[in-house]
Amino acid sequence: MKFMKLGSRPDTFYTCEAVRSVSSEVSSDLIIQVKGSRYLLHKFPLLSKCLRLQKLCSESPESSSHQLVQLPDLPGGVEAFELCAKFCYGITITLSAYNIVPARHAAEYLQMTEDVEKGNLIYKIEVFFNSCILQGWKDSIVTLQSTRAFPLSSEDLGITSRCLESIASKVFTHPSKVSLSQSHSRRVRDDVSCNGGESQRHNQAIRGWWAEDIAELGIELYWRTMIAIKSSGRVPSNLIGDALKIYAARWLPNISPRDGNVYKKEGCDSDSDSTIEMNSKHRLLLESMVSLLPGDKGAVSCSFLLKLLKASNILNASSSSKMELARRVGVQLEEARVSDLLIPSLSYKSDTLYDVDIVLTILEEFMLQGQSPPTTPPRSKLGFERRRSRSAENIDFELQGSRRSSSASHSSKLKVAKLVDGYLQEIARDVNLPLSKFTAVAESIHEFSRLDHDDLYRAIDIYLKAHPDLNKSERKRLCRILDCKKLSMDACMHAAQNELLPLRVVVQVLFFEQARATKNGAKVTELPCNIKALLTANGIHPSKPTSPLSTTNSIRADDQWSVSGLKSPKSRTSTLRMKLAEDDDLDINDMNPNGIGRSSKFKAFCAIPTQPKRMFSKLMSMNRNPSEKK
Repeated sequence: MKFMKLGSRPDTFYTCEAVRSVSSEVSSDLIIQVKGSRYLLHKFPLLSKCLRLQKLCSESPESSSHQLVQLPDLPGGVEAFELCAKFCYGITITLSAYNIVPARHAAEYLQMTEDVEKGNLIYKIEVFFNSCILQGWKDSIVTLQSTRAFPLSSEDLGITSRCLESIASKVFTHPSKVSLSQSHSRRVRDDVSCNGGESQRHNQAIRGWWAEDIAELGIELYWRTMIAIKSSGRVPSNLIGDALKIYAARWLPNISPRDGNVYKKEGCDSDSDSTIEMNSKHRLLLESMVSLLPGDKGAVSCSFLLKLLKASNILNASSSSKMELARRVGVQLEEARVSDLLIPSLSYKSDTLYDVDIVLTILEEFMLQGQSPPTTPPRSKLGFERRRSRSAENIDFELQGSRRSSSASHSSKLKVAKLVDGYLQEIARDVNLPLSKFTAVAESIHEFSRLDHDDLYRAIDIYLKAHPDLNKSERKRLCRILDCKKLSMDACMHAAQNELLPLRVVVQVLFFEQARATKNGAKVTELPCNIKALLTANGIHPSKPTSPLSTTNSIRADDQWSVSGLKSPKSRTSTLRMKLAEDDDLDINDMNPNGIGRSSKFKAFCAIPTQPKRMFSKLMSMNRNPSEKK
């Protein structure tokens, strides 16, 4: 830190009965009142350098031997005035980055200009400021911080703008050419490896050596400093992101889901001025940081963005800030973790533990950023393939069709699908989570993104256990998002014995498992006793001998459709669809706004070979009781 000494006389100021005076052979003739302090001084040294005191003395009448002058609004207060007064007496004063701003304002107020006397205080302060303060890194930051006490006048005098320019220009230079802070110098020494070389972390710290020092600034000055740094275009966006992360760690409170609930209670029950002021301060800080986020993908981590989003929820930040954070998270959602998405819900309109709506917004942004016009295949072929059912054969085609975007985009969708299924398992435990929100999150991911449905099935199982009061229709609607063909052997075994699942799902799981075993040439395993009892209780006789599933033309007579008059394959397919639609209760109330009401199981069922269709339809028709048929 640099400093400058002015004057050569020793300090002779003293205090007597709450009055400050200066030792002199000449009696004092001037009383100056500065706020709550009184000074007994002399006109000659003060008036010779202060034009304002000259004017005030000429306007006020003299009383007895002392003339009274009041300076109630002198910037910097008693300390700044005494510094100027000592300069007038020639007493030694020391200027540094810590007191140069109040001294400059007090000198401006007293009009200690060159017009009054050559080499006056304003001139000397400006020389020191330009030649020393602005040349030093730490001096510039300390001086900029001290302008917070005089924001408007510092702008008028050009102190703030010059400090900002100085700091921004030094960010572009190598730290060896500036004076680093003590904490950074110690960190650099710790990062030097044992063989004398520099570690990778050290090299990264060298590039962002400035971030921790400017993190000491208040948010207003920090925002302006970062704007000046960003506008130059010479600092990589990832270093800007690192600097924002350091600043957030320095000033934002550490918030977890449990802290969020406490914060909510404090915000509701406490109306103290300090709490309101603290909330407003943190809200302003957060919204300012959001506006500083670099636009490049990966400049800041997805985890950091989600922490900001969690804080914005708790601090009740503006909707524009939340949407901006959600948009940025959606761009790089594949980097997120399940714990990052567990954003506490503080809405008074919902009793859910987590804010599912903001996650739905993030998922929508993620799906939008991967879309692009199709380049292949031709329209006619694409239309034909889209009309085909989602069978195991055309899943590969859809994966290829999804490559209209980059391979990295497809890989990210697979990661996000796993992420969403893990998120569903967490929020499924919330007893207040509506079924509509659970299914909305599950259906927000394209079907081809889920290579298997084991994690999705686990989430559905957790939701069914946490919501035992779901009726039959709701359980059916929940299970429509599940594709039994994509369940592993272990998941199928668990689902076959899961009494919480609708019976049709259990039968479908058994059917697909037996069809898969037959296709692979394996022996069809015997059904568990409890499953046999469950099927028997619902009118299905598993002990009745049935031939193994086959794709040959030899079909047993009792496996044929029992509906007369439907002999052609086309008519059989129509009847099958009607029966499945009847069992699924696909009425107008279950249809989505876009008209898509049937689940993926219906499309997958239509892709099953002829004989398995007949057998499964027979099982389903036997399963329905008279009330269901109605």
